[in-house]
Amino acid sequence: MRIARRAERIEPFYVMEVAKAATRIAREAAGSGRPMIFLNIGEPDFTAPPMVQEAAARAIRDGATQYTQACGLDALRERISGWYATRFGVDVPARRIVVTAGASAALQLACLALVDQGDEILMPDPSYPCNRQFVSAAEGEAKLIPTTAEGRFQLTAAQVAEHWGARTRGVLLASPSNPTGTSIARDELARIHAFVRAREGITLADEIYLGLSHDEAFGQTALALGDDVVSINSFSKYFHMTGWRLGWLVVPEALVPVVERLAQNLFICPSTVAQHAALACFEPESIAEYEQRRAAFKARRDFFIPALNRVGLHVPVMPDGAFYAWADCTTLAARLGVQGSWDFAFALMEQARIAITPGRDFGTADTARYVRFSTASSMDHLREAVARLEALAG
Repeated sequence: MRIARRAERIEPFYVMEVAKAATRIAREAAGSGRPMIFLNIGEPDFTAPPMVQEAAARAIRDGATQYTQACGLDALRERISGWYATRFGVDVPARRIVVTAGASAALQLACLALVDQGDEILMPDPSYPCNRQFVSAAEGEAKLIPTTAEGRFQLTAAQVAEHWGARTRGVLLASPSNPTGTSIARDELARIHAFVRAREGITLADEIYLGLSHDEAFGQTALALGDDVVSINSFSKYFHMTGWRLGWLVVPEALVPVVERLAQNLFICPSTVAQHAALACFEPESIAEYEQRRAAFKARRDFFIPALNRVGLHVPVMPDGAFYAWADCTTLAARLGVQGSWDFAFALMEQARIAITPGRDFGTADTARYVRFSTASSMDHLREAVARLEALAG
C-alpha cells in the first residue's frame, strides 16, 4: 500500500515510546515495593472540579448531547470572552472565539487556514514536537531556531529577523513553553509581533499553559498585542480536562468563517457534553478551585527545582509557568556511566523507577543533554522521586 508523503513526513512521538517502556518496566517490577513514579507525561493529577463533573452529568441526563454549531456553544464562547476580560483585562469578542476538539484541533485548523505548501513557520528549538507536525501536515515547513538559557529558551525579535526569508509565513511561539516552562518577556513578544506584522506575516501563540503562570511579568496573553494575533488555548491544563478534548482558537474576525468552514468538514463540532461541562469552569467556585491548584503547582515547582539542582540535574532557567523542569542531565548521566538524555532516561527507569522524557522529541539544539520532568504529579510522588535521585547521586 502506498503511503501519502505527508504521512511519511510526520516524525514519531518519542514521548509515547518512552511511556510504553515505562509501563512495561513498571509491570515487570510490580510487587517489588518500589512502584514506578511517572514524571514523564504533562497531565495534571487533578481532574475536573465537582461543578464541571456535575454539569457533564446534567447534560447527559437532560439529553443535551446533540451537535452544536461548528464554532461551539455561544454561551461557552461568551464565557471564554469573559475570562479574558476578568483575568487579563483584554477585550476578546466572543465572535472571534472558535471552540475546538482540543488544542490539537485548534492548531490543525489554524495551520490549514494559514499555511500553504512550502511556507516556513519559525519556531524555537526546543519546542513541543506536535506543533511542528501540524505545520508539516499542512504542507508547510517548521524551521527550528536554536535557543539558549540566556534567552529563556525562547525566540527573540533579533533571531526572527535574522531567520526570516522569502518563504517565511510567520512564527509559532509557546508561552509558557513545553518543555521548558518558560515564557517570552512581554516587551520581547511585542517586538516579535511588530516585526512579523510589518512583513504581513502571522503570529501564532500557543497559550495552553497561560492560566498556569506563576510570574506577573510573563502571565499575559499575546492577544493584548492586537486583533491580528492567533491564539491557541485549551481546557486541558489550567482547567484540568485533559481527556475531555476541548480547546479553543482566537482568530481575527475575517478568519472566523474560514476556520468555521474547515471545522464543519473536519470535526462537525467539539464534544457537546464537554462543552456543557466547560460552562461550569468559569463559575466563581470553580475558579477558586483552579487558583488553589495553581498555587499547589507553584509549591511543587519551588520544592522540586532546587532538589534537581542539588543532585546534579541542573535547571538553567527557573520555569515561570506550566509544570515542567528542563534539566541538564550531563553530570548525573556520567555518574551512572551513560551518555545522552535518551540512555539516561532509560537508566533512571531501570535503576530508580522514575519515568521522565528525554530531550530527543523537542528538537536538536543541544537537546541530547536535556530531560524534561513533569511536576504535575503529587507532592508525595515528587518527594519520593527526590529521595530516589539523592540515593542514586550518592
